[in-house]
Amino acid sequence: MPNLTYALIPVVAVFIGAVLAAWRQPGPKVVSAVQHLAAGVVFAAAAVEILPQVKHGQSLWATFIGGTLGVAVMLSVKSLEGRWKGPVGMVSAIGIDIFIDGLVLGLAFLAGEKAGILLTIALTLEVLFLGLSVTAELGETIRSRGRIVAASVALALLLPLGTMVATPVALLPPHVITAFLAFGLIALLYLVTEELLVEAHEQPDSPLITAMFFVGFLALLLIEETLG
Repeated sequence: MPNLTYALIPVVAVFIGAVLAAWRQPGPKVVSAVQHLAAGVVFAAAAVEILPQVKHGQSLWATFIGGTLGVAVMLSVKSLEGRWKGPVGMVSAIGIDIFIDGLVLGLAFLAGEKAGILLTIALTLEVLFLGLSVTAELGETIRSRGRIVAASVALALLLPLGTMVATPVALLPPHVITAFLAFGLIALLYLVTEELLVEAHEQPDSPLITAMFFVGFLALLLIEETLG
């Protein structure tokens, strides 16, 4: 199951990020730069791989239904996140985000192995940032660095779980797969516009930090061209 193997790569990234952050939390400018970079990479993955597959499905109703469900689910998640307060609420919200990321990764592999690989790269950067956020939040209430790292990795394991949940979709009819891909496309766009960039702009921007979005976008395009 190659998609599950790829899904473990972001888990390793979270582990490395959590270990580093447990010893020294990166500054706000570094975090903002990583968020811009991840947003650019995720946006490119959505535009280059997922969107063409949705259009290739040529199913108007499947695209409409899948996209509408994507909007409804992501807005519902946003509403729930707004009600949860404190470390437990934040960790729960991040857990939901990571599970959805895994689900979208599994759907990306339905579009082809290259699409899955590119989205793996994108989500690795994204969950790396989430790992930093969890480490910083839990560090305010938990003194044990080992427990903080373990909690971060446990959350990251929701990503391959989401990928496994999406795997049986490959057995469904083509128009149903198109609907799932449309759902995944909306989820990725929500991730970029309502999470990564919103949080990145909580810190004052500089031209260099803003440029990281386009660095990520162009880097994924070049990787896509390299893979052929």
